Amino acid sequence: MPTASRTIPFVTVDVFTDNRFAGNPLAVITDGRGLSDTDMQQIAAEFGYSETTFVRPPKDEANTAEVRIFTPVTEVPFAGHPNVGTAHVLSTAGSIFGKPVGDHIRFEEKAGLVKISVRRNADGSVAGTTICAPGPLTTGATVMPEAIAPCLGLRPDQIETARHAPIFASVGLKFILVEVKDLEALAMAAARLEPLAALRTAHAAEDCDCATFLYTWVGTDHVRARMFAPFDNVAEDPATGSASAALGAFLTTLGDNQAERHLLVEQGVEMGRRSLIHLDVTTRDGRFERVEISGASVLIMRGELYL
Repeated sequence: MPTASRTIPFVTVDVFTDNRFAGNPLAVITDGRGLSDTDMQQIAAEFGYSETTFVRPPKDEANTAEVRIFTPVTEVPFAGHPNVGTAHVLSTAGSIFGKPVGDHIRFEEKAGLVKISVRRNADGSVAGTTICAPGPLTTGATVMPEAIAPCLGLRPDQIETARHAPIFASVGLKFILVEVKDLEALAMAAARLEPLAALRTAHAAEDCDCATFLYTWVGTDHVRARMFAPFDNVAEDPATGSASAALGAFLTTLGDNQAERHLLVEQGVEMGRRSLIHLDVTTRDGRFERVEISGASVLIMRGELYL
């Protein structure tokens, strides 16, 4: 039997919810010093969550920490719920690497510097966190309904194109944004690997695993959504802040001319893990400026890994 040479602390948290066993689970390795890329990938695969974060000392002392984000199969440059959840964990702990963690946090990530603000309850406990997506809005190719529908087990006429065609978009991590006709179509959807693999090959220039974010409107500023990323070993994600942020940013390009817009993204309902993601999108002179992602989190487990 192998002998453990060190123990590594971790905390798990459910993100984008204030109820335990809802939202999107996240594992946070609160001291990732000395771990190799292989170590981090293996630990993320062991947890099996859509993402696991590894907290390390910052390269710039002005920042709070460096944060690495891994899915079960790869590292990603940015993601929403890992930032919201990691900030909640560190803010609750109160310090990291001997330094106090205040209500204004800065994470160094592959996609850039992620700025986070913490909201507290009257008793000082963490009520929620707000992050600002690190990247500008970038859009890529559009996808014909006849091409995306088989990837989702849907008919082409269940893809809504009145406002926009399915499109690759990112504010730090790339997704295909797909509006569907109604809640029935949303509920029917399921990722289909063979046509999705063909779509990925056809759009190889996008350098994207074709993670697909489906949504439909249920109110003026309220959408229901689902996200499939089978090539990242995530059959379905109960809350995807980075995709929600890309959607919020992209909607500003469709000409509604709102300088500020709040959007509620409800996700995970079909999985029994309802999540609520709040977006605040700001434009200037009709152009996207920034998107903030907000949500609550709940601590679930604390323990040690043996390595």
